[in-house]
Amino acid sequence: MVLGLETTHPSPQNEAKQKQMLPYCSQEQAAKKDKSQQFFKRSLEILKHLKSDKDKDEAYKLLAKAAEMGNQKAMEKLAANMLFGYNGPQNIKAAVSLYEILAEGGSHKGQTALGFLLSYGIGVEHNQAKALLYYTFASIGGNLISKTILGYRFWLGINVPRNCEAALINYRKVARFIAKQLEKNEDLPVEKVRLMEKPENQSSNTEFLDWDVYQYYRFLAERGDTQIQVFLGQLHLLGRKGLKRDHAKAFYYFLKAADAGDANGMAFLGKMYLEGSTAVAQDNATALRYFRTAADKGNPLGLCGLGLLYFRGRGVQMNYTEAFKYFQKAAEKGFSRAQLHLGVMYYSGASSFQKLPNFMVTPYRFFRRFLERCDIIQRSDRLYRTVCELGRWSEKFLTAYFSYQAGQTDPSLVHYLFLAEMGYEIAQINSAYIIESEKIKIFHQNQIYPLALLLWNRAATQGNAFARVKMGDYHYYGFGTERDHIAAVVHYILAADQYSAQAMFNLGYMCEHGLGVHKDIHLARRWYNLAAKTSSDALIPVFLASVKLEAAHLLSELQLLVKPSLLLVSTWPLILGMPPLSEVQSF
Repeated sequence: MVLGLETTHPSPQNEAKQKQMLPYCSQEQAAKKDKSQQFFKRSLEILKHLKSDKDKDEAYKLLAKAAEMGNQKAMEKLAANMLFGYNGPQNIKAAVSLYEILAEGGSHKGQTALGFLLSYGIGVEHNQAKALLYYTFASIGGNLISKTILGYRFWLGINVPRNCEAALINYRKVARFIAKQLEKNEDLPVEKVRLMEKPENQSSNTEFLDWDVYQYYRFLAERGDTQIQVFLGQLHLLGRKGLKRDHAKAFYYFLKAADAGDANGMAFLGKMYLEGSTAVAQDNATALRYFRTAADKGNPLGLCGLGLLYFRGRGVQMNYTEAFKYFQKAAEKGFSRAQLHLGVMYYSGASSFQKLPNFMVTPYRFFRRFLERCDIIQRSDRLYRTVCELGRWSEKFLTAYFSYQAGQTDPSLVHYLFLAEMGYEIAQINSAYIIESEKIKIFHQNQIYPLALLLWNRAATQGNAFARVKMGDYHYYGFGTERDHIAAVVHYILAADQYSAQAMFNLGYMCEHGLGVHKDIHLARRWYNLAAKTSSDALIPVFLASVKLEAAHLLSELQLLVKPSLLLVSTWPLILGMPPLSEVQSF
C-alpha cells in the first residue's frame, strides 16, 4: 500500500450503489458500451469457428453493429476487413472514412493505416509528409508496425534524413517485443513467395491442420520420417495448427528424431531441457549435451543454444567470446534468434562491457565515432531488422499470395504494398510486378509507372539486382520519369556489378549503339562476352548479337550502307536495334 492513499476492493454491493449514483445518460452509455463489446466478442467467436457463409454473414453483421455503437476494436477490425477484403468485398472508400474517424479518436492502428494510404495514394491524395506525421503519432502511441516503418525510413533515408541511430531505436523496440514472443512461442516461419518465380507447389493457407492430414503425418512419423517427427514436435510444443500444446508429445517426437540422428530433433530437445516444462525437468547439463551435438552437425538452433548457454553461464562458465562465436555462426545460417542476440551484443549488450571480448571493447569505447560513421549501428540495424520481419504481420504474405492466386488482384496488391511499406524487399518486388502486369482498379493509369518505379527503386536500394535492371529500363524508356540514357547506364552498371547477365547484355547494346555512352564496339563486345560467361541462358542471345555486331562492324569498315537484317525477330529483341526489354526475358 502506498503511504497516504487508501485502497479499497470493489464489491458487488459497492458497484451496484455506484451505478445507481451515475446520471441516467452515463448508465445508458455504459450499457451501450457493454452491448457493443458483446457484439464484438460474439463476432470474433463466430469467425474463429466458421462453418458456412451464413456464419460469416452473421459475424460481419455483429461486427458492423459493434462498430456503429462506437466500439474502437470493432471499428479497427471492420476497417481492416474493408481495406484488405477480408470476409467480404474490398471497399477502400469506406475504409478510409472509418480510419479517419479512428485516427482522430487517437487510435494508433487508424493512424498507421492512414499513413499507409497516404504514402501510396490509395483512396486518398498521395502525401508523404502527412504519412510521416501519422506514422510518428502512431509510433508514439506504441504501434509496432509504425515503428518498423519509421525504422526502415530512417535506415535508408526515405522522406527523412538518413539516421542510423534513429532507425536502430525504432527497430530495437520492435525486435525486443518480438523476441519475447518468440521466447514464449517460437512461430513457424512464413513462406515468402516471389510472384515472378511462379512456384507450383505451395503450402496450405489454412490455419488448422486437417484431421486426416494429421493422422497421415502421425503414420509417417511412426514409420521413421524425421522431418515429420520434428514438424509434429514443433506443432505440439507451440500448440499450432489447431493442435493443443502438449509438451509430452513434443518431447516424444523430438526424441524419436534425435535417436535417428536428426540435428533438429537434438536441438529442440536441448531447448526443452533448457526451458523445462511439466514434461521435462530443467537440466542445463543435458541441454548443453544436446545443443553441442546438434551444433557439431552445423544446426543453427544448436549453435544459438550453445551461444545462449555461454552468454548466460548456464551449465558452463560465462564466456562472451564463445557466446559471440556461436551466435555469429548461427546468424550466418540465417537464424533470426541468433541475429537478435548479436544485435544485443553489438549495441546494448555492452552495459557491462568490461566482460566483453577484446575485439568488442574498442568499438564500445569509441561508440560516438562509430555513431557518426554508422558502422556499428548499420550492423545492428540489419540484425534487429531481421528480427522485426518475424512479426505476426509477416503472415500477410500468405494471405496476399493466395488472394493473388484466386484472382483477387487489388486485395493482394494492398497486402503486398503494406508489407512493402515496412521494408520487405520481396513485397516491394511483388507489388511492382502486380502493378506492371495486372489490370488494377485502385490506382489511376497515371499513377502506375511512378508507383512501380518507386517500388523498384526501394528494392534496388536493398540490393536486388533485378530491380536495379528495371530501374535502368524505366530511365531508358522514360516510364514514370524522364527518359535518361545516362541514368539507365548507371543502373545497368550497378546491376552488372551484382553479376546480372541481363544488365551486361543491355550495356553491350548501349555501347554498340552509343546510347548514354560513347559508341564503343570493343567495349560492347566485352559486355556481351561477360553476359555469356555469367549466365548460360545468355549464350544464344549473345551469339546472335555478336554476329550482328561483327557484321555491322565489317560493313562499316567497307563503308557499305546496308540496313540491319531483320531475320532474327523471333529470337532476341535487343539485337534488332530495339531498346532493352528486361521484362521480355531475364537471365
